[in-house]
Amino acid sequence: MEDSIQLLKSLTEAQGVSGYEKPVREIIENHFNDLGIIHRDQIGSIIVEKKGNATNPRVMLAGHMDEIGFMVKYISKEGYIRFIPLGGWFDQVLLGQRVVISTIKGDIKGVIGVKPPHLLSAEERKKVVEKSEMYIDIGAVSRQEVDDAGVRVGDPITPDAKFEVLNNGKSLLSKAFDDRVGVAVMIEVLREFQNIEHPNTIFAAATVMEEIGLRGATTTVDLVKPDIAIILEADIAGDVPGVKPEETEIKLGSGPGILFYDARMIPNLKLRDFVLEVADECNIPTQVSMITGGATDGGAIHLYRTGVPTIVITVPARHIHSHSSIIHYDDYVHARQLVLALVSRFDKTLVSEIRY
Repeated sequence: MEDSIQLLKSLTEAQGVSGYEKPVREIIENHFNDLGIIHRDQIGSIIVEKKGNATNPRVMLAGHMDEIGFMVKYISKEGYIRFIPLGGWFDQVLLGQRVVISTIKGDIKGVIGVKPPHLLSAEERKKVVEKSEMYIDIGAVSRQEVDDAGVRVGDPITPDAKFEVLNNGKSLLSKAFDDRVGVAVMIEVLREFQNIEHPNTIFAAATVMEEIGLRGATTTVDLVKPDIAIILEADIAGDVPGVKPEETEIKLGSGPGILFYDARMIPNLKLRDFVLEVADECNIPTQVSMITGGATDGGAIHLYRTGVPTIVITVPARHIHSHSSIIHYDDYVHARQLVLALVSRFDKTLVSEIRY
């Protein structure tokens, strides 16, 4: 458990908002170097190839390394920083949160602010504050002070949040579980396959810019040319107040999710059913997931050329797309076990049956 915790901690605490993934990519590459042959696309994604007992089928695992964040848009003469989002942010989770601006002179800490509530009218207090009204305060008193600190328009801004193991010893709190948890699953699965034979060749892709349009998935699938694909993702846990059972029944600690639907993909049905059969055979708990308001890297990968049978396996997360989300260690372990069991079975005959 300790090795997994340290892996998740290092990945989630690393900076790497969409388009600015270099810090987290360097950590991932250090792990990938010991696991197989390294390949890269031209926009920042990294892929490790692990050869098995056969060249085909080509099995693609994918998890995106980028996290949601912001970019510096404008600096006022008073020294306040306006920003634009990189990825989907809910306005109400932003106020009062700390951020890190990565500059040519190093990291600068700041806080997201807005007009003080004491100065708001009764009518203004009833309104939701939108991102466009917010600013980042680094404690400066002038534009010159911000310039001297090295902050420039276009600099990336990352949520400032640390990894924590919570009181029960199994719930984990951090930023960026979406989707560093998927990357961690891939790394640990490949470590297992260093000592286990597999009847295929595995390509594990840590993709970039998923949060702003599945961009790394679009390029890496062209490099890998997979016969079958598994996407590893964080999911939207519904076991919080205000969520109705008909909206989602995904719960922490109840097993990985199998995505039956998202806004850009319905999974290959033979593959979906096979995943459920293997999970049952291996006594791995699973949950059915449906996401109507989002998509995964599978949206791009399953449409490659004439199509790639693709499934999404998820690790449930509470408070997704915020500074602090929570996952359960048991769900992470079961997701890893399920991917290991599936890939071990993906031989040429089985994959051909699924494909056609």
